[in-house]
Parts: sequence; structure tokens; C-alpha cells
Amino acid sequence: MKVYLDNGSTTPVLKEVVEAMLPYFTEKYGHPLFIYSLGRESYDAVEATKEVIADTVNASPEEITFTSSGTEANDIAIRGVAYANKSKGNHIITTKIENPSVLRVTEALEKEGFKIDYLDVDKEGFVNLTQLKEKLNEKTILVSIMHVNDEIGTIEPIKEVGEILETLNYKVYFHVDAAASYGKIPINIEEMNIDLLSISAHKIHGPKGIGALITKKDVKITSIQHGYISLFKLKPGTENVPGIVGFGKAAELAFKDFNSNVAHMTKLRDKLIKGIQETIPDSILHGPIGDKRSPANVNFSFKYVEGESIMLYLDLRGIAVATGSACSTRKLEPSHVLTAIGVKPEVAHSSIRFTLSKLNTEEEIDYVLKELPEVIENLRRISPIKPGAF
Repeated sequence: MKVYLDNGSTTPVLKEVVEAMLPYFTEKYGHPLFIYSLGRESYDAVEATKEVIADTVNASPEEITFTSSGTEANDIAIRGVAYANKSKGNHIITTKIENPSVLRVTEALEKEGFKIDYLDVDKEGFVNLTQLKEKLNEKTILVSIMHVNDEIGTIEPIKEVGEILETLNYKVYFHVDAAASYGKIPINIEEMNIDLLSISAHKIHGPKGIGALITKKDVKITSIQHGYISLFKLKPGTENVPGIVGFGKAAELAFKDFNSNVAHMTKLRDKLIKGIQETIPDSILHGPIGDKRSPANVNFSFKYVEGESIMLYLDLRGIAVATGSACSTRKLEPSHVLTAIGVKPEVAHSSIRFTLSKLNTEEEIDYVLKELPEVIENLRRISPIKPGAF
């Protein structure tokens, strides 16, 4: 049996998505900037996708910019706001557990003279709202906090953060990286007071190479890229029309049966957590439980064995999982998320992340719960690290 449980890294593209994209490679290939019929077909397709995606988060279609990825959307949002507002202030607030696509940007801005504060999180990964209030000041121009942590599944209190920023007597823009939550957790940018939202197609069974940044009309932001004119002021260059169409179709399908999909993933998540806790001793669940956790995320450390060994042995049995975050799989240092929530490095190194999608089945979870205990037992038998070492 083949079981894919690394949907947090990327998802298989649905057949319906591929079918929707194909005509825009070979038949409807016009440039969307031009007004002849082929160009108009592409333009109309882009506009239709904007409407589909805007409706999923309560945005306006004109607030959407298509990007090459969620990573690029994060970069445009953070640097674009930073550069456009540096005459007002140079202070940005984020957290210690953001995705590298945010942290690498803030680290670069620090070298340019911006002041960055990285908020602490508790042992379940929830951001410290008291610390946020203490760090805010009139020089603060942006707060960037991810909606769901892609490693441990923590659903951050985004609405509460938005409410805090809304009460200030000075404007602080609020950016949310929603790549790990879009299509799994409801998002309403008006109710949550979100100014900028980053999402990605390949996390919801869409194609790779296409993301989106949703920017409210009143956000003061500048382009960080320059080049060939396009439909979007923040993103120059010829639009990836097939990718945009695929994103739209994937979003349509993700939200068509949203509640049932979420219920299905939640059931599988809880079955997997319960099964691991009941069959594997010295296993440690990272992140919260219940409705404060993503329906698609399970993250465990298995003491006395290495996460990479677990991943490779599971792969031999047809089970695909991840160690650490999706963007850190080739690094030897422990996960920055797990260390931020207080996990010891030796325990962090033994972590495995299982991420679900609507395509997974109970039969697959049963198979994992049959194979995983045996893998852990075998690895512990040959491990030089013995019980009691930590």
C-alpha cells in the first residue's frame, strides 16, 4: 500500500484541476494583456479565478495579486509594506515559529536597519498576546503572524491579534501567512482584520508555481520587483494563466464540500493521534489538541530514535511523511519551531510530521498504525540511545 502523509509539503494535483488547465497550454494560449480574442480568453480566465478565490476569504477580486508561490507572496507583502512605510517607522513584529519564507525576509530587513521583534510562544505554539501588546509602538508598521503553524498545527488567535491592532490609535498593517490553513480552516479577512493574506495552490491539490497575495485596497505597499508590465502592479511579468486557472479550480473544489472535508480530516487526525498514543510508548505529541489544532496535522517525537531514520524506514513500507518543517528537510539542526516551544534538541530530532488531505482514507491510517509501531520498535532496538538517556 502507498500512503502519502506529507500534504503539508505539497499535495497531488486533482484530475479535475489538470483538465481545467490543459486548454490554456494548447488552445487558449493568448497573452492576457492583449485585447484580441485569444488574449481576452486568458484575461477572462484570470478574472474568473480572482472572483473564485476572493469569495473564499471574503475579499474583493481586485485585491488579489497572483504570485509564483506562497513564499513570493510573503516576500512581496513584508518587504513591500516595509519599504512603503519606512518614513513612518522601521519596526516589524513576527514570531519565532514562522515559516522560513517569512523569517528569511525579516532577517534580511534587519540587515537593512529595520528593527524586528520575534514573539515568544507557549509550549503548544500559541503566540504571546501580552508580549505583542508590549512590543507595539508608534514605529511599528507591520505584524506578520501565520494562521496555522505548518509543523505542529497550532491555529493562532488571528482574530484576537486583528482586534488588538484595530484598537490602536495608529495604523499597523497585519499580514497573515495562510498557506497551511487555506482550504482547511475558515478565513474571513474582514472579520479577522487582516490587511494582507498569503496563500498557495499546491497545498490544496492545485499546481505548483502559483500563489496569491490578497492586499486590502487601503494598504500602503510598494512593488519590490520591476520589469515587464502585467495585470498586477505588485508582480511584473507575463501571468501564469494555466497555473492561475488550476488554482481557481482547486479552490472551487476545496470549498465545495469544505465542512465535510474538514470533518473527514479531523476524524483521521484524531484516529492517528489516539492510535500512536495507545501503541507506542515514549511518544510525545507536539502542539495542541482538539479544535485549536489544524485538522490536517499530527506531529510526534519518538524518543531514542532519529526522525530521518523513521522517515526512511516508513518510506520502505510505502508511507511518506516528513521530519521537521516542509522547508527544513535537508537541515541537520533541530526544528526552530520545536525548540521555540521548549522541546529539547534530542527530542526534536526524533520528530515526525504527518499531514493529511481530503484524499486520505481510514484504511491508510490503519496501515500506518500497523507499520509505525514495528518501525519504532526495530529502530529502538538498534539505537545507541537507550531509555533514560533523556
